[in-house]
Amino acid sequence: MTPANPTPLWQPDADRIARAQITRFQAWAAERHGAPAEGGYAALHRWSVDELDTFWKAVTEWFEVRFSTPCTRVLGDRSMPGAEWFPGATLNYAEHALRASAARPDEPALLAVDETHEPRPVTWAELRRQVGSLAAELRALGVRPGDRVSAYVPNIPQAVVALLATAAVGGVWTSCAPDFGARSVLDRFQQVEPVVLFTVDGYRYGGKEHDRREIVAELRRELPTLRAVVHIPLLGTDTPEGALEWSDLTSADTEPVFEQVPFDHPLWVLYSSGTTGLPKAIVQSQGGILVEHLKQIGLHCDLGPEDRFFWYTSTGWMMWNFLVSGLLTGTTIVLYDGSPGHPDTGAQWRIAERTGATLFGTSAAYVMACRKAGVHPGRDHDLSRVQCVATTGSPLPPDGFSWLHDEVRDDLWIASVSGGTDVCSCFAGAVPTLPVYIGELQAPCLGTDLQSWDPGGRPVVGEVGELVVTNPMPSMPIRFWNDPDGSRYHDSYFDMYPGVWRHGDWITVTSRGSVVIHGRSDSTLNRQGVRMGSADIYEAVERLPEVKESLVIGIEQPDGGYWMPLFVHLAPGAALDEDLVHRIKQTIREQLSPRHLPDEIIEVPGIPHTLTGKRIEVPVKRLLQGTRLEKAVNPGSIDDLDLLHFYEDLARKRA
Repeated sequence: MTPANPTPLWQPDADRIARAQITRFQAWAAERHGAPAEGGYAALHRWSVDELDTFWKAVTEWFEVRFSTPCTRVLGDRSMPGAEWFPGATLNYAEHALRASAARPDEPALLAVDETHEPRPVTWAELRRQVGSLAAELRALGVRPGDRVSAYVPNIPQAVVALLATAAVGGVWTSCAPDFGARSVLDRFQQVEPVVLFTVDGYRYGGKEHDRREIVAELRRELPTLRAVVHIPLLGTDTPEGALEWSDLTSADTEPVFEQVPFDHPLWVLYSSGTTGLPKAIVQSQGGILVEHLKQIGLHCDLGPEDRFFWYTSTGWMMWNFLVSGLLTGTTIVLYDGSPGHPDTGAQWRIAERTGATLFGTSAAYVMACRKAGVHPGRDHDLSRVQCVATTGSPLPPDGFSWLHDEVRDDLWIASVSGGTDVCSCFAGAVPTLPVYIGELQAPCLGTDLQSWDPGGRPVVGEVGELVVTNPMPSMPIRFWNDPDGSRYHDSYFDMYPGVWRHGDWITVTSRGSVVIHGRSDSTLNRQGVRMGSADIYEAVERLPEVKESLVIGIEQPDGGYWMPLFVHLAPGAALDEDLVHRIKQTIREQLSPRHLPDEIIEVPGIPHTLTGKRIEVPVKRLLQGTRLEKAVNPGSIDDLDLLHFYEDLARKRA
């Protein structure tokens, strides 16, 4: 558990606090809307959740959101699920994403980077022109508000243009990365029945070209609602028969026309990982995403026109959508298409240097991989422009905080953030005016009444509980696709505590108001009533140089017993001998809890992940409980299905 009064790892200086947009927002909101002028972030946050309507009205005014039709009120209905935001208002997300083109037409909106690590700029004027041209062509193809437009493309400028053109016409965007196999893509796209499909012929990763034309052909056969397919020749191949050529649709000099749509009009469909069934098709709104991302990127990430925003992501992960929203604050966004570790583990730091990134976002796993590989980013690269390194995907272990502080810069703002695809945003994370404590997220985000609840629905401080959000957020799903009665949406978040969002993470809210994430609550380790998150085990065990990655599962036995195996994927040359077993157990006993020592430590050929890189705990648990592979997991959602046969065989032997 976190000590009561630790020393901060980082503290913003007075100048940084004064410059932060959140400081200026608080002073302005105090003058205009009755926000507290004193008390810093804690007072502002309290006001933002106590006066939810006033706070969100202030956000729209501060960021000069253009409503073509004004709202009648901020919250028509605040019940969850079903909150009604800004009823009567109309607007367009893409119009706001391209606003900076008027003042800064010749400056870069996008910096595109591939594995050569040489940035290629796309100016605001050029981005606006291409969006205008493509939006006009989509309308000519018959795309109307509400029609779905899909994309099987990597993180390249064409993807951003296609998303913004889709939003401009009121279409509903949805994308998958081209490393997804056909079945994974069809599990997603067939649910939403797209009318247009943007595709590449292939992609480059790890120094190799990967041809995807056969998969594209299969997608075309299996998506009968398609009216048009648009070919982006990333590898230089000819346009397939019956497809349209990207350059033909984006060459006109056409001013974009922005369809004015209701605040709750669908903007895009994102997907859950789908490890145990069809992925949930999560629908978020144009207005909800617009105001949530303005708050998150402008106030929490403190990004504006002078900044460059780089987050390592793919078009199959919500962080790509979040990255694109950097355009809303006039920020230049960095698009990297390639392997995160090519030609070496330090690749992402090199990209941050060459693009002049001011906020560099990555995964906790990448930080820990750099630590293990002995990378020295501060020594080997000029990272003087990097103000903040942010991490997500899994909790950043304490060693990760220390490593970033020691190896990048000792005055570095380290922002571990946590949210989800479900809201395409953060519940807790970056606050530029607060100190950073090792192993902790700085605070819950504005407008988010995040609490830790015990099983009886009582808030707890300093204890592990369920992550809940007790008031609506604008970016919460307006619905799931193909969920006519809303039952799947309700059961996903509101079954445990009626009317309150339960996210499925174990957290501790500290007495200082910071947050510690312990991992998923549905795979929590519960030994004799003492609960522990799997992330705590991973953080301890993976400090050992011999352990490349681990997976811990707690399984309730039919006889009332509890079996807790720890699976370890070892580093090359390491052996799971008695000495290593002893050191693993000693590490857990001394750093965590003697109660949570594994019953067995088992070497495995690898740890299975979702396609977005998260360890899959619940499907492995089901396999070990005897569930057949095809029932325990959706094969199209896993990065290496063969790895699961090991766990299936183990269950068979144990039975």
